[in-house]
Amino acid sequence: MALVFIDGANLEISIALLDELDVGDFVLVHVGYALAKIDPAEAKRTLELLQELGAAKECRS
Repeated sequence: MALVFIDGANLEISIALLDELDVGDFVLVHVGYALAKIDPAEAKRTLELLQELGAAKECRS
């Protein structure tokens, strides 16, 4: 198990599916599991895209 920080929230996730993770690594998380280790640039872009989707959703409301 590991603690992750995602968009202002701390979550406990399983890292059982991955080998050789270090503190500070970026991972793709889905339904409480770390699925893949990703590089910092990919993590940054993914978070930017998710924020853009959230902003677009707010504009429609």
